[in-house]
Amino acid sequence: MARNNNSKRERSKPNGAQKSVKARTKTRTGKSPFLSIDEAALYLRVSARALEHFRGEGGGPAYRKHGGSIVYHIHDLDSWSSLRRFSSTSKKADQ
Repeated sequence: MARNNNSKRERSKPNGAQKSVKARTKTRTGKSPFLSIDEAALYLRVSARALEHFRGEGGGPAYRKHGGSIVYHIHDLDSWSSLRRFSSTSKKADQ
């Protein structure tokens, strides 16, 4: 029986979480500040399905449509993420 060489810690992480943010963003082609849905999901550590839900229901990061493709600007993702900063489970952190 072959054993998986990944440590138990790595196997327990969600899909894509094994890579660092630097490694995940390095997979982007070129130096474009625009990320695909999958790239944006990896960058934010959410699922692509969560981004789809945010687009339909509101409350997610701003997105753009280039042709027929949905893309996210990296600054929009950072801005959206910074609005979700908390200092405790009961209060939002001071800006």
